[in-house]
Amino acid sequence: MTSSHSAQAWTHRAIGMVQAENNRSADTHLYKIELPEQWGVDLYVKDESCHRTGSLKHRLARSLFLFALVNGWIHEGTTVVEASSGSTAVSEAYFAQLLGLDFVAVMTRGTSPEKVALIESFGGRCHLVEQADQVYSAAAAIAAETGGHYMDQFTYAERATDWRGNNNIAESIFTQLSHERFPEPAWVVVGAGTGGTSATIGRYIRYHGHSTQLAVVDPEGSAFYPAWNSGDASVVTGNSSRIEGIGRPRVEPSFVPGVIDHMLQIPDAASVAAMAHFSELSGMAAGPSTGTNLWGVWQLVAGMVARGEQGSIVTLMCDGGERYAGSYNNPAWLAGKGLDPEPHAATIRSFFETGVWAG
Repeated sequence: MTSSHSAQAWTHRAIGMVQAENNRSADTHLYKIELPEQWGVDLYVKDESCHRTGSLKHRLARSLFLFALVNGWIHEGTTVVEASSGSTAVSEAYFAQLLGLDFVAVMTRGTSPEKVALIESFGGRCHLVEQADQVYSAAAAIAAETGGHYMDQFTYAERATDWRGNNNIAESIFTQLSHERFPEPAWVVVGAGTGGTSATIGRYIRYHGHSTQLAVVDPEGSAFYPAWNSGDASVVTGNSSRIEGIGRPRVEPSFVPGVIDHMLQIPDAASVAAMAHFSELSGMAAGPSTGTNLWGVWQLVAGMVARGEQGSIVTLMCDGGERYAGSYNNPAWLAGKGLDPEPHAATIRSFFETGVWAG
């Protein structure tokens, strides 16, 4: 077998292994969260923590690996490098290990120790930088030094997933809702890390002619909300998001503002309050980006209640709360970051008592 045939055979095997992993993975659960009956609104939370690597980013990592393999960017022995705030790197480390490849994650020093440990448990190596805007150049440099491939989720997330269907997250949501009383949701609510998830869902909604609207929530200090609000994609904040997994200091190439119907900027302490409240409401422990989603959800639910509208809303449980035992679930850590969730927790309690949003 020639060298070129050998390389092709390895690529075919690798693609088959990633596709087999997909076939072995049952779809994630879509849970109905009980709300006051008189509101007339049904809430569904898609639990992406069910994936083998514990987060929504498992889907993205699988798509990115397939995209890189079919493009000829990854070969046998390639070192894979990624710039990541944590969860994408965890999932990519898993797929790199599956294919027998070395993996290096470039992330900020403030990334939770739990995520670092998960990356290392899948055989990955972590390279830490001080600021969020340093991850791009550091990842590119390591890829060049090792002769490896910089996966670059922030550029390729919106194009690596087939937004028309093919078992993407949007198709899964609408299929799972097909027997519910409101099978076409009024809103789907997601955050933006790369922008890939919102791009996939927004494109799918339009391609299939659904009346559903897409709302994207963004933590304070992130560049996505001001860019969408102003129409200026050159916005740079330079801030590291305090909500892991979402929010960026610049507008990433995978962010597609034209598919978004509404954006909300969410205070970081409100995300923490909504994360804690969700645990009480549902019995499921979620991470802080899920809290960001839910703070936006409650505002949209309140608007529907105020207008007398009935319907359903879908959002994502991006990952589990166990990854944040020493951070967002730790009062001392929150105090050190200047985050006081209690005023926002009071807003949520008042909303559930009155049905009126006072935030």
